[in-house]
Amino acid sequence: THHLARLLVGRGHAVTVYAAAGSDPALPVRALTPPRFRPSAVSMRDVNAPAEEWMADHHAYLDLMLDLVRTGADRFDVVHNHSLHHLPVAMADLLPVPLVTTLHTPPLPWLESAVAVSGGASSFTAVSECTARAWAGTIEARPVLNGVDTRAWRPGPGGGPVVWTGRLVREKAPHLAVDAARVAGREEPYGLVAAEAMSCGTPVAAFARGALPEIVAEGTGVLCAPDDVAGLAAAIEEAARCDRRAVRRHAVRRLSAERMVAEYEQVYASLAHGEVAA
Repeated sequence: THHLARLLVGRGHAVTVYAAAGSDPALPVRALTPPRFRPSAVSMRDVNAPAEEWMADHHAYLDLMLDLVRTGADRFDVVHNHSLHHLPVAMADLLPVPLVTTLHTPPLPWLESAVAVSGGASSFTAVSECTARAWAGTIEARPVLNGVDTRAWRPGPGGGPVVWTGRLVREKAPHLAVDAARVAGREEPYGLVAAEAMSCGTPVAAFARGALPEIVAEGTGVLCAPDDVAGLAAAIEEAARCDRRAVRRHAVRRLSAERMVAEYEQVYASLAHGEVAA
């Protein structure tokens, strides 16, 4: 979202970002900070009371959406929702301007509920074809791959060891990466991590799941069957032979933030002219 806002301003758009306090103050946009809200002690004693953090988020989105209902047409042409909260989708039909929601995850029950009651008022994009397919039974979403800043992630000379990077959670499979690296005799995944590596000219070896088959093209890395440690070990060796210059060229052409922003501009233009983004 930071890249998107910054580059849209650079391309001549007026951008307002609604985000939590502490967001980058150097971002050249108008920032709207959510109002502070703390429910009363009496209300929080209710046995069904949600966590205070959940209520704070709910209040922030409710305040924003009602504000957009009242005055959104005076200030904006398009609203782009990157949140996982249900209210922007559920209230899209009330807005006087079009709203597009980017789906960053597979289906979530509260978002499915919001889609069901919104009457198709929001248009949708998805961060990958894989994510779009996951939502296909609920809504149609146009894939727009996330992009990275290829000027910040510059090519390097390369080296012998392999590197795993990402969030240390089971779904990212760092334990299997360690096993594969050991099998391959070396030891020291989405997408954004893979795209950043490729922007540096670093080939990618990974399991073929999620958005990775959309990101890793032939000659830029090697994918193998999910959870196949021996296959990943072989992929490491094969990927190491890729031409680093070709890997970098692919990242600049297909995985850059500039490409992402250009595709979102097409979405905004279609919405502003009353067309359907998907």
